[in-house]
Amino acid sequence: MRKAALLVFIAAFAPQAAVAAKGGIKLINSIPEAYLGTWAPGTGPCKDGDTEAIVLSAKAYEGPLGKCDVAAVSETSTPKGPAYSARMQCAGPKQAQNKTLANLIIRPGDANQISAGTDFESLKVYQRCSASAPALK
Repeated sequence: MRKAALLVFIAAFAPQAAVAAKGGIKLINSIPEAYLGTWAPGTGPCKDGDTEAIVLSAKAYEGPLGKCDVAAVSETSTPKGPAYSARMQCAGPKQAQNKTLANLIIRPGDANQISAGTDFESLKVYQRCSASAPALK
């Protein structure tokens, strides 16, 4: 009787576990290499001193949110490729001692473009500033 109950339990929950694993969220250690570099808002050329530009490195972000340390990154599969959510601790320009929590969503766009923002409603298009960086696939 116990074996039958165990088999019923496995049969009921195994498909759900497979779906979660296939389309689920994967934790990674840092922002992927393809997204590293300087990104400027819009589709025009990058401008020196652009206060809306963002700089992404494996474990750091610098931009409108301040200077941030990347604590964790989640990868989620989407029809256009993987989307990333970076959880960060940020210090504003005048508040180096007080760090706040922030989230950054990064989605791939066209070649050398991404959409990034703190939530899906605030995503902006950014263009890569460095021509020598690898193109997004």
